[in-house]
Amino acid sequence: MTPLGSTAVAAPATRTQRVAVEGGTLHVRIDGDLTSGRTPLLLVHGGPGGSHAGLIPAAPLATDRAVIFYDQLDCGRSDHPGDPANWTVDRFASEIAAIRTALGLDRVHLFGHSWGATLALEHAARTTGIASLVLMGPLVSTAAWLADAATLRTRLPADVQATLIACEGPNPPAAEACRAATRAYYDRYWCSRDPDPVVTAYASAMPRCFTPAMYEAMWGTSEFSATGTLADYDGTPLLAQLQAPTLFLIGDSDEVTEPTALKFAAMVPHNRGTTIVVAGAAHRLQNDRPDLFLMHLRDWMRLHDGLNDGDIA
Repeated sequence: MTPLGSTAVAAPATRTQRVAVEGGTLHVRIDGDLTSGRTPLLLVHGGPGGSHAGLIPAAPLATDRAVIFYDQLDCGRSDHPGDPANWTVDRFASEIAAIRTALGLDRVHLFGHSWGATLALEHAARTTGIASLVLMGPLVSTAAWLADAATLRTRLPADVQATLIACEGPNPPAAEACRAATRAYYDRYWCSRDPDPVVTAYASAMPRCFTPAMYEAMWGTSEFSATGTLADYDGTPLLAQLQAPTLFLIGDSDEVTEPTALKFAAMVPHNRGTTIVVAGAAHRLQNDRPDLFLMHLRDWMRLHDGLNDGDIA
């Protein structure tokens, strides 16, 4: 497939540093100038067990403001103690506060993708200094996520649906058939285009882009059922605690459906919840439509640069 274009090219890192958190140290990458006067953007990657490589298409935003990427503990270039005791929502959410303290980020635009949106929501609901919040393809509630997955499966070809159902039964078909059916789901709802070669090269240079043990411990082995520690997760009550303008950004073929995003946005107080649906994009919107990904983030942050906590957007 044709490369997605220059908007997905990763800008050179201005600097990197280590930030101490409970359990080890994190790799933090800062693009752009933290002293520019523009409110910086802090990005939280998905997973559980992913890395910041998946969010590198946001690097061109550093021409406007500082852009901060990091790898969660046991992910990417951060320390890998491998202790499941560290794999809790509260501890991962505390990493955001640690990075803000270490970099002096009194005021930030906070972005979270998928599982990263869970952590961004947890942090934003309990703190100040959030100029705006972007929750892209967010895991807000495990029950809602699984309900959307069940809905999306019904839109797949009948033979794929039948295979997925059989794969969950007592006598599943061959593993390859199950992998192929799952891949059909992912190709439609997770990532619908080949990654940009520059982004692929960046990810390939990472010591680790995915930590399967963390994903399986926290979520499980299947996209369609949660058997890990997130099985009963529900961050929906946190939406009512948000004070910052909040954007729910999804693709039109996202794993988070438009009705779910609209429902969550309506729960944000003072009509501060906004939903944008990007055409031609699945869950990895930054990969499928990097041009619109950058445009919507840039416009959203410029709109809310001047707001303070408590202002009504």
